[in-house]
Amino acid sequence: MPIYAYRCDSCGFEKDHLQKLNDAVLSACPECSAESYVKQLTAAGIQLKGSGWYATDFKGNGGKPEAKPAKPATPPPCAASGCAAACMDG
Repeated sequence: MPIYAYRCDSCGFEKDHLQKLNDAVLSACPECSAESYVKQLTAAGIQLKGSGWYATDFKGNGGKPEAKPAKPATPPPCAASGCAAACMDG
């Protein structure tokens, strides 16, 4: 849920409010009740709760993933046909 910063132009009161995206913009100041309470332009603020991706996806050693083992060397083509002994004698 986003956190929005508000400020009253009449009394200077400032407060952050946790609101849903579809909630109406606040206009009445909770301090002086004037209708000059406006949303401020700030960096995005969110509140993460629960055991979502942010708590589970980045656990571990924090390094790069382990390298995959190298493939074994491919045998010469004649090994499959049974002439390996003949090839080795050369």
